[in-house]
Amino acid sequence: MNTNKIIPLLADMAVFVTVVEQGNFSKAAKQLGVTPSAVSRQISRLEDALGIKLLQRTTRQLALTESGQVTFTSCKQMVEAAEQAVSASTSTTSTVSGLLRIAAPKSLANHVLRPLFVQFLKMYPDIQLHLKVTDKLLDPIHDAIDFLIHINDLPIESLVNIKLGRVGQVLCASPEYLQTHPAPLHPDDLKNHACICLGENATDNRWQFINNNQHTTVQVSGPYLVNHSEMRRDAIKQGFGIGSLPDYIAKQAIEAGQLIALLTDWKPQGNYHGNVCLQFVQTKYMPNKNRVFIDFIKQKLLEKQNTS
Repeated sequence: MNTNKIIPLLADMAVFVTVVEQGNFSKAAKQLGVTPSAVSRQISRLEDALGIKLLQRTTRQLALTESGQVTFTSCKQMVEAAEQAVSASTSTTSTVSGLLRIAAPKSLANHVLRPLFVQFLKMYPDIQLHLKVTDKLLDPIHDAIDFLIHINDLPIESLVNIKLGRVGQVLCASPEYLQTHPAPLHPDDLKNHACICLGENATDNRWQFINNNQHTTVQVSGPYLVNHSEMRRDAIKQGFGIGSLPDYIAKQAIEAGQLIALLTDWKPQGNYHGNVCLQFVQTKYMPNKNRVFIDFIKQKLLEKQNTS
């Protein structure tokens, strides 16, 4: 397709990006200041010109086709390049501004990221930070997220991934609990203890452990099931039983003598442990606000990892 044929499609491509990011024609139309029917016509015109189906449309939602996904990535890069070109004449290297949308899991956001975000906003007061705190794994494209932070040893393959550190799990109990119950010497001993499970699925009471090349699984039980880290920590501190916590939550309580780490040679496996991943869509033209955030969060989390 030559340049003369491409130029008329540029506006339709920009509208296509807006539709995908907004999730439906009505929201896209409102943002663009046009009618939903006008947006629909532009998408249809783009599909006809490219000879492919971009969107699967239902009464409730839109979904990208496989071809639509590839096309969206390219169109998104085009829009970002245009934004970069427009801002180039007015921006300087010392000015960083704009909206950053970041998703992060609840516990990590509250205990680790919260003070860092405050520092970041003080350093860059012209940046507006929109934080989505959720344990649901969001899609940067469909959920309009610039950066996705999550704990996972299997990052999303289609996204750029930067490792920011690692979160481990710590098995622990309160001193009061251990006064009346013998400390476990092997994971199998947990069968004789009250254990506090996540309760998110039917297999959460099957705890897996690794010690070098040794692997073992033990089925546990207990009076309390809770998938909230702070509530689980409080239950352990109050002597309800033995539980597993992310290391950044267990650390302070252990140092204060409120909890005691158990089976330290064995590493608990399962959910909510692994590499801390910073993921985002690959783009050739990255705005300054995105670059400074990547540099800042890498430095701060790696520093934190090295001092813990």
